[in-house]
Amino acid sequence: MTAHLPATSGPRVEVPERLGRLADLAYNLWWSWHEPARVLFQGMSPTLWDACNHNPVPFLRRLGVSRLDELATDDHFLAAFDRVIADFDAMLSPETPTWVSRHEPGLGEKRLAYFSAEFGLHPALPIYSGGLGVLAGDHLKEASDLGLPVVAVSLLYRQGYLRQRLDHSGWQQDVTADFGPDDEPTTRVLNADGTQCVIEIPFADTPAPLKVAVWQVLVGRVPIFLLDADVDGNPDWTRTVSSRLYGGDREHRLRQEVILGLAGVRALRAMDIQPDYWHANEGHAAFHLLERVREHVVAGESYERAAEAVRQTTVFTSHTPVPAGHDVFGPDQMDRYFRGFWPEMGIDRETFLGLGQHVESGDGFNLTALSLRLAGHRNGVSERHGEITREMWRDIWPGVSPPVIPITSITNGVHLPTWITPRIQAMLDRYLGPGWRDDQDQALAWEGVRSIPEEEFWAVHRACKQDLIDFLDERARRRWAGGGFDPSQAVASGPWLDSSHLTIGFARRFATYKRATLLFRDPERLARIVNDPERPVQIIFAGKAHPADDGGKLLIQEIVNHARDPRFGGRIAFAEDYDMELASFLVSGVDVWLNNPRAPYEASGTSGMKAAANGIPNLSILDGWWCEGWQPDNSNGWGIEPAPLEEHAQDAAEAEAIYSLLENVVVPLYYQRDVTNCPVEWSKVAKEAIRTVGPAFSARRMVIEYIHRLYQPTAAAASSVGAD
Repeated sequence: MTAHLPATSGPRVEVPERLGRLADLAYNLWWSWHEPARVLFQGMSPTLWDACNHNPVPFLRRLGVSRLDELATDDHFLAAFDRVIADFDAMLSPETPTWVSRHEPGLGEKRLAYFSAEFGLHPALPIYSGGLGVLAGDHLKEASDLGLPVVAVSLLYRQGYLRQRLDHSGWQQDVTADFGPDDEPTTRVLNADGTQCVIEIPFADTPAPLKVAVWQVLVGRVPIFLLDADVDGNPDWTRTVSSRLYGGDREHRLRQEVILGLAGVRALRAMDIQPDYWHANEGHAAFHLLERVREHVVAGESYERAAEAVRQTTVFTSHTPVPAGHDVFGPDQMDRYFRGFWPEMGIDRETFLGLGQHVESGDGFNLTALSLRLAGHRNGVSERHGEITREMWRDIWPGVSPPVIPITSITNGVHLPTWITPRIQAMLDRYLGPGWRDDQDQALAWEGVRSIPEEEFWAVHRACKQDLIDFLDERARRRWAGGGFDPSQAVASGPWLDSSHLTIGFARRFATYKRATLLFRDPERLARIVNDPERPVQIIFAGKAHPADDGGKLLIQEIVNHARDPRFGGRIAFAEDYDMELASFLVSGVDVWLNNPRAPYEASGTSGMKAAANGIPNLSILDGWWCEGWQPDNSNGWGIEPAPLEEHAQDAAEAEAIYSLLENVVVPLYYQRDVTNCPVEWSKVAKEAIRTVGPAFSARRMVIEYIHRLYQPTAAAASSVGAD
């Protein structure tokens, strides 16, 4: 299906006519996972590219006319430019064969609408907070690669998510940063008359409907439409509702989700985009289901038929078994925002509130319960999470035993062209052949990993490790140069990290169930491990706590204080302001990836997949995806069975298991060297991590599984609903 996209306008960069397509390239995030495009930008001015944080929009604006004119006559540059643009145009051309056009041509004639509260695509567009958003971004990138017709909807957070700054005590400060439209790859969506597309929705406590403007960002073949309430004519207090991801209180969250759901559907209609089927990524997107039911009823259908039509054409994915991760709003809040809405759905208040009823939520309105009731296709994000989700929500299907409750599971995957570092990709090109990306979900395509000499793998890994240490050093230098960074903070950032030492990485959202401080349960024992004179170990932590999560902030503060403690010899580091850029260095530059959540609260986890795909073995509690990814012979990493004990005893038992593995298995294996100083046996485990995890946990495998198991039946139902 040829994408129907609305006209857009926005700040465009001025470039010579011969290089005119650079602007098109800068405003499509395809460059973020196409290495030749990134090399093209970098080669124009490496220093400025770094100074602009690898964001081509401000980069081209700051490059200067004289340098652009010079490049426009540089034959070597123009040859590289033409090759990149040829690839870019081929990607966009409807004549280019894709996986969908070859294998599922019928689905190529249907359009999916994908709603998510966040998308992690690149630091140039900071509308993500963590794994949920990055997973959604990887989903869209892979949909683009496969040629799956998708439009996506989210909010335009001008202030992004929080920027993390640690004060002298190690306490997380939530810093707001404004990202102006001139520095983002976004453009205004226009109406036929050239004005910006603005739609209206009913909104509590406002005398008139709320105006919501529509913006667009391109992700390869996929457009994302971003909603913004900062519109002239809106009350001042409403203009910042969509400005910051997950900012504010529960009322603020409700307002954002009303905009996402109601304005999201109406924006698509205003642009004459008519999706055939829909995917709600987590309960944040639940209100789009209500708006679609309302549309059917207003068009003359009964509520029952309208609800069934929505069910048949909707996929819903739940991402967490943690009760606090599911949005619940009080009846009084729902009354204020939807009092005039449920009559248009053809139902009364009691029926409306019943859609969000869940036994664990009391009289609250649970958005996951609503989504499960109004989506006909539902899934968790790992096999284990599917089991837990069926048990958690069994009250929605009274009398049905959990094994047959209609919730399946599709295990998450990661977009390999984004997350495998260029050094590793170049090595894979040599041993798998350049076509491995086309067959990345096929295990046989990865067999060539076995033939990579351990010495060569080790040399590439050491280079990745040095890249990480250099990156952390440069970040710390910039913080020091910016002021307000005292010597103790500099110590905690890891100035004495050594690329020859075994390095453990722990980086994720600092929710308390992830137990970031478990390694410090016996600090004296940990000190002996890290300070072993013959086999030293260093540990790099990174991650943000939710602005309202003081428990998570206390964990960060505890780790920072340990990093300053002389007992650990400067071998504990906390890397500030975790984002996608820092993550890319960590998942390719450490030696072991540690994950020790309290089971069964890890729904899936994707950071460990990224690490393994780069040859970083996981050492993890067997929860989430690692239950499926771990090889029981420990050939691709190390798994720890959750201890079936109460919390305190469980922490003690699992910390002991981690210490024991480090002391007796992992550290000795890493420091077992041949005559060339290569850790041959450790390298074999690392290569096996790539070989086994790469295909099985790629976003390619994940999206194809969605296509076969959920999208095809949902799209087919859309045809029958339309005919009916």
